[in-house]
Amino acid sequence: MDILRRAGISAKKEAPVNFLTDPSEGRSTLRPADVLVFGWEGGKHACVDLTGVSPLAGFRENGFVAGKAVLKAESKKVEKHAKACEDNQHAFVPLAFDTFGSLAPEAVRFLSRVQR
Repeated sequence: MDILRRAGISAKKEAPVNFLTDPSEGRSTLRPADVLVFGWEGGKHACVDLTGVSPLAGFRENGFVAGKAVLKAESKKVEKHAKACEDNQHAFVPLAFDTFGSLAPEAVRFLSRVQR
């Protein structure tokens, strides 16, 4: 949030997004967006989902491949949330990183844009 604020980008932390609601339950079934960035892409707000993973996750079964865990985390988040966001005219940004400091491609694109 501090980075966005310093860049002059309007955002809200832990923002409720009412379109992630199961009508049968009448309440939100998914947690709020970690960060909601206002007017991010073509006037659309962006739901940013921050995800930190250990690069050693699955190390024993699959062997170590640098960056593999963060790419898998990004892919899972896109699969889980992107369609709901798109269906409700919001962009979805998975901001995945690992504890060794690697960033997934979408995280790099997001932070590069913030920097500009």
